[in-house]
Amino acid sequence: SIPDNPDQFILLPSLARKSYRKLLDNQEAFEMESENSPYNEISGGDNHAVGIIACGLSHNYLIENFGDHRPPFPVLKLCQYPLPVSMIRGIYEKCERILVLEEGYPLVEELLKGLLDGGKPVHGRLDGTLPRDGELNPDLVRKALADSGVAGEGVDEKSQPMKVPAIVRNRPPTLCKGCSHADVFKALNEVMEPHGSGKVFSDIGCYTLGALPPYNAIHTCVDMGASVTMAKGAADAGLWPSVGVIGDSTFTHSGMTGLLDAVMEKSYVTIIISDNSTTGMTGGQASHATGRLEDICTGMGVEAKHIRNLIPLRKFHAENVELLREEIEYDGVSVVIAQRECIQTATRRKKSEAGNPK
Repeated sequence: SIPDNPDQFILLPSLARKSYRKLLDNQEAFEMESENSPYNEISGGDNHAVGIIACGLSHNYLIENFGDHRPPFPVLKLCQYPLPVSMIRGIYEKCERILVLEEGYPLVEELLKGLLDGGKPVHGRLDGTLPRDGELNPDLVRKALADSGVAGEGVDEKSQPMKVPAIVRNRPPTLCKGCSHADVFKALNEVMEPHGSGKVFSDIGCYTLGALPPYNAIHTCVDMGASVTMAKGAADAGLWPSVGVIGDSTFTHSGMTGLLDAVMEKSYVTIIISDNSTTGMTGGQASHATGRLEDICTGMGVEAKHIRNLIPLRKFHAENVELLREEIEYDGVSVVIAQRECIQTATRRKKSEAGNPK
């Protein structure tokens, strides 16, 4: 159906000014909706030593510290915006101090600085009661309660954390055993070794793990498609060699425009498309690139003789190194397509073909 305002998604300045005015006019109604929302609610007890504003998941961390008992302090569970100003001011007026629990940036805590002017302390990420970075957890919330001067007030002793044995270590993410990206990085590292570090630009995908040991093969990961554009920018600024590494699905998502720009500017870059025929990082969805990469690159103007294919397997390592070296030394745009199916999707496919989908 046709929207009531057919111009609502046309952001010309004259229309945008009207839309902003309408937004401001509706702000009072938005705030009233938030004040009456079932997703913003006050619970807890009557101990007014501290009032707690818990946003989203942080409310769970708070409750975990009290077991089967409700917190003895007033708690505003905040899950709908804009801020319910009346509810916040109500807690602030009753309590000696405020503790703000929120994930990520201290957005609510910063907003409170402009809403509350009674001189009472507001604790959270900004004053160091909670860490300025990182995720919250029940242990950090417990410490914040203690630092706010209400240690032990109703906290369930059973909720105290168990110490992790010293022998336990974090397990960093790694490429799957048999991953085609690993063989690409092994060949690339050998080619790039004489040229020094900092000249391989990469992208978002499983292959981003090539930044970690034992590969240490890539030096950037900014956003989807940035591998190609950053490699081009570096090459245009005089960096040589300049190599971009991108996956097949990321290439069709955001990498093609950068490659077209490189072709038009005749930039001195080599783009490696590590093609595992799937969108591996998010579970193995179909890739728009499957079977189309050569045609796409040809259509964009890459010279056919500088669209090269290699099979990333250890037995072809020497040939792959030589091919990469030739294209990196080419004075122009070259594309190397390293094609081998993702080890995970290949395993599932073979099991399915054998009649055992699990």
